[in-house]
Amino acid sequence: MSEKLVLVVMDGVGKSKTGLGDAVTLANTPTLDKLLKECPNTYIKAHGTAVGLPSDDDMGNSEVGHNALGCGQIYSQGAKLVEEAIESKAIFNSSAWQSLKDNCVKNGSAMHFIGLLSDGNVHSNIGHLIALIKGAKEDGIKNVNVHILLDGRDVPATSALIYVEKLESAMAELNDASFKAQIASGGGRMKITMDRYFANWEMVKKGFDTHVYGIGRGFDSAKDAIETYRKENEGIIDQDLPAFVITKDGKPVGAMKDNDSVILYNFRGDRAIEISMAFDNKDFDAFDRGNMPKLMYAGMLQYDGDLHLPEKFLVEPPKIRHTLSEFLVNKGVKSYAVSETQKYGHVTYFWNGNRSEKFSDELEVWEEVPSDKVSFDERPWMKAAEVTDKVLDAMKSGEYDFIRCNYPNGDMVGHTGSLDATIIGVEAVDLGLSRLLPVADKYGYKVIITADHGNADEMLEKNKKGEISVRTAHSLNVVPFIIYNAECEIKEGSFGLSNVAATAVKLMGFEPDPSWNEAIIK
Repeated sequence: MSEKLVLVVMDGVGKSKTGLGDAVTLANTPTLDKLLKECPNTYIKAHGTAVGLPSDDDMGNSEVGHNALGCGQIYSQGAKLVEEAIESKAIFNSSAWQSLKDNCVKNGSAMHFIGLLSDGNVHSNIGHLIALIKGAKEDGIKNVNVHILLDGRDVPATSALIYVEKLESAMAELNDASFKAQIASGGGRMKITMDRYFANWEMVKKGFDTHVYGIGRGFDSAKDAIETYRKENEGIIDQDLPAFVITKDGKPVGAMKDNDSVILYNFRGDRAIEISMAFDNKDFDAFDRGNMPKLMYAGMLQYDGDLHLPEKFLVEPPKIRHTLSEFLVNKGVKSYAVSETQKYGHVTYFWNGNRSEKFSDELEVWEEVPSDKVSFDERPWMKAAEVTDKVLDAMKSGEYDFIRCNYPNGDMVGHTGSLDATIIGVEAVDLGLSRLLPVADKYGYKVIITADHGNADEMLEKNKKGEISVRTAHSLNVVPFIIYNAECEIKEGSFGLSNVAATAVKLMGFEPDPSWNEAIIK
């Protein structure tokens, strides 16, 4: 019999270095304060090289964070994978690129790129897009249309024009009598296209109609659209800007036509799956796609290996093996995972090494609490109470030796930019912990409390001029790692999220998998 363990991920709750907009410290968190004072604890890395990203200047995110938590190792991730493929030219030698390129050259058709326009390195990087446009020209494609999704979430909140100008400058250098690249459509990432976990198909449909058909409000340029929307909507940030279409003589300049090729250049999977389904699934029925032109579609990566979505992709994803879930299944341990919709995929799909399927239907139980379809600054407590209820029920049932949950509040409310709301969100998580720990005592569970990256800990930022502005992006800060209800000693040293799996199984009485990074406890 193994020891019983609950693992809690407080999404987006880090330790501030600057104190600027530190909702974690500003919140009333008596439970966390007590745990940090009385229990074995340390702070661990959740960004950069610790989670497989190119450098320690790269923010962590929930996907790579849960990959690392769930597999106990560091794999090259997202941006790093793509950069390696671009540098080696493997991306242009891939069967997907060759197929889409040949489709354009043979038919004299256009190549379309859709994706998040920033250098946040969480979903995409503008450098990857520019490399693809250059590759398209080198391979004989004549026309490129770019459909930009504005960020303001993984980068400063109103930085869109910086990236628009960088892209247009790069395209101007490439454009000549035989090649034309242009921005065709766009909109804020939280308004069109980039929904996740099937929470809002209307958002995806809006993006689909904007990109494919050029349906929407027309402007002479992306800059014109952004500046107009900002004037009309005081205080609006980039992620919330409405959809727009670039038009000439009243007609969209880059609507999609039969035999065009389409590449989604985002590398992160969660917000790529639904729009990929809309382009790539023959039996798609989530919304009416209209008289859809005949298109050839590919993703930067394959966003779901089990669903083979999309069928064509430019860069192979990391082959994650030896996950914690697989380890526990092989030990006969029954586990339970729960979160609300916004992070449900993180405690299941990403936790299990980018697998939609369970390792064992008998030994793994997953439960989703539906998220509210509102801006989370309007309901910052989200579903913390309901997630806690599910964890309590799981402990009381006596069925599970390993339980994991995610509280999304620190991240999802943090992304809204509202400091007051994020303070409430963090307090809701603390309240959940206050309910969880006594039940863990009663039913004999040890508890690990950690986070996948920072966000709520740094809600403001200072520029070079000393001006303070709202920050909606993840932070580069370390995150707490706390052990409750267990006699153990934390090792000295620097640790990251990939050290959590070995620590968890050691607390459960098992010898960690030899392929994992070392445990944080002696």
